[in-house]
Amino acid sequence: MAASSTPDASASSLREEVAARDWYHTLELGDGIVTPGWFDTRPITPKLPMPAGLQGKRCLDIGTYDGYWAFEMERRGGEVTAIDILDDTRWDWPANASDAHREAIEQRKGRGDGFLIASRALDSAVRRVDCSIYDLDPAVHGRFDFVFLGSLLLHLRDPVLALQRVRAVTRGQLLVLDAIALGLTLLGPRSPWLAFYGDGRPYWSKPNRVALLRMAQAAGWRVALRPRLVLIPPGAGFHHPERLWQACRSARGREALFGSRIGDPHAVLLVEPAE
Repeated sequence: MAASSTPDASASSLREEVAARDWYHTLELGDGIVTPGWFDTRPITPKLPMPAGLQGKRCLDIGTYDGYWAFEMERRGGEVTAIDILDDTRWDWPANASDAHREAIEQRKGRGDGFLIASRALDSAVRRVDCSIYDLDPAVHGRFDFVFLGSLLLHLRDPVLALQRVRAVTRGQLLVLDAIALGLTLLGPRSPWLAFYGDGRPYWSKPNRVALLRMAQAAGWRVALRPRLVLIPPGAGFHHPERLWQACRSARGREALFGSRIGDPHAVLLVEPAE
């Protein structure tokens, strides 16, 4: 009896840990436990150009948050390093950031607690490193065969510099899955346009699809697969707008409404270091 009660007790404890915090990623942790993520990337994962087999490959997940993509690369056989900035005071905050914005995001993310919970539940060997994308250095971190960069560029003051730093540690391919401005993509299918925020939150800008392509090229990447639209479905933890008529009155509200009903507009782009 004692042996059979241990897994139940462990699962019960895990459920309590999962329920006690906010989650960005939707993760299957076993025993029927699924984290209520802000987004659910599971439906789009099979559609991305990520190699099915990563055995013997050094992989890097940049801005790992709860670790979904790091654990996915590990599941495919990769030796995975995941980086993130655990102290939110080191993020790219605009000068007009308020204490309320900082406290809200710190409360949501914590110090990477979600990653630790998931890593333990999955018995993962992913190595997490407290590191900024700007500080990636081949002399320190080595070079990687496959790199994933997801939903991070919009949070960066200098996304082109960030892409240059990623290039310095990449000997294989980089898969970018980042937020884009859907309206500007539809209005300017051939012109590089950028929607700028800088409104007190660590959200700086969203390019349209052409601008994302140009940013990668300006940072020294050669395009292996041109960017295409991907809509990331909301997860069980997504905060749906309560008053639809109010949401429609602002651009941010309309974005949230679209994301809650259809999915968050992202572009997937596969690149390699240019000669």
